[in-house]
Amino acid sequence: MASSSNAAKTGFHYAYLIVLSCIAITCLPCALVLSCAGIFFTPVSVYFGAARAQFTLYFSILNIAMMATLPVAGKLLAQKDARLVLSICVALCGLGMFGMAACQEIWQFYIVGAVLGVGVAPLIYLAVPTLINAWCQKRVGFFVGLCMAFTGIGGVIFNPIGTSIIQSGPEGWRSAYSIFAVIILVGTLPFTLFVVRSRPADKGLLPYGAEDAAAASSTRISPEATGIMAADAMHSPAFWAIIAFCGLITLNQTVYQFLSGYAQSFADTLPEIAAASGVVASAAMGGQAIGKVFLGTVSDRSVKLGSICGVAAGVAGILIMWGFPSVLALLLVGAFLFGVVYAMTTVETPLMVRSVFGSKNYTNIYSRVSMVGSFMSAIAAVFWSLIIDSPGGYPLMFILSLVCMATCLALACFALAHTPEQPQNN
Repeated sequence: MASSSNAAKTGFHYAYLIVLSCIAITCLPCALVLSCAGIFFTPVSVYFGAARAQFTLYFSILNIAMMATLPVAGKLLAQKDARLVLSICVALCGLGMFGMAACQEIWQFYIVGAVLGVGVAPLIYLAVPTLINAWCQKRVGFFVGLCMAFTGIGGVIFNPIGTSIIQSGPEGWRSAYSIFAVIILVGTLPFTLFVVRSRPADKGLLPYGAEDAAAASSTRISPEATGIMAADAMHSPAFWAIIAFCGLITLNQTVYQFLSGYAQSFADTLPEIAAASGVVASAAMGGQAIGKVFLGTVSDRSVKLGSICGVAAGVAGILIMWGFPSVLALLLVGAFLFGVVYAMTTVETPLMVRSVFGSKNYTNIYSRVSMVGSFMSAIAAVFWSLIIDSPGGYPLMFILSLVCMATCLALACFALAHTPEQPQNN
């Protein structure tokens, strides 16, 4: 293909624009809908005179809507033009944020939350791994990690901006929702409409790295993806191991939401630690962003090694935070390391699916796996809240987190060791 040869000569490949599009998707709609949700919980609840749990129920509904949407979205992305599917999703996110700004009753947030869940599900779970897998044959892990890191980076950028807007007046939260809606639509639709392509063949190209791989192996470049179909994957032990991995690693990542509370629990004995609770959360967020790039890079060499590194960092982080809560520097190091295992949810899970089942029917397989993660997101916060409020408290939370991570590593090793045979042609 002439276009492919020209790309090789100039050093620029259209895949870089696909990566940029994925960054826009994760940094804007994904971050604004998901990573910035927390800044609205208190002001909206106070405005309506409602309990915080009454308002935040919309977020559970959002996650349930995501779970229900994923299998349908997986089929659509596999069969239809990605530009159409992703642009509709972005539009739903933007319109949903406008809807949040217009709500006059608490129950209306529940309906809008379902709309947001339908829109954001393919963007957060499927868009990046699907596009990167289609467009790249090398550095897949690095690009997936880089793109997914921007869910956290977007949170770092837009949380203070949104907070400032919210504090501008009694209904500042409405203005923040509206401004976020505009940012989503204006900042993302140009990429999904005009840049995104479902596959390299749509631009007359081979995937990024395909020619290098062919030269290294001295074989003919094949544009056909290899792997097994979703129906066959679902009958394999590896599939169910990855399902369990996705659920447990998602449950474990939610511990992040309670690290600030852990620091605040020392208000009577270590007030300086309690005062730094926000910094602890920021350290974990930083670990998540850097961890996604790190784990993606390591997983380009070995998905198993990436899983080992992620779990090792998480275990070390928990032990440090649990064992040395009175030393702020160590508490921050522990939170940062826990952020690395947090990153496994959106990096190691899709890379594991690709490694075990190949790329041929990747989107359909991964959408089914992601349903478990979305369901777990809807109940995990309640689960950990019950654990913390039990007699075991935060120590029990840490113990269960260690069990989750150890089990996840065992499941990852099992799945990678039981890779089904991937026929070259079906």
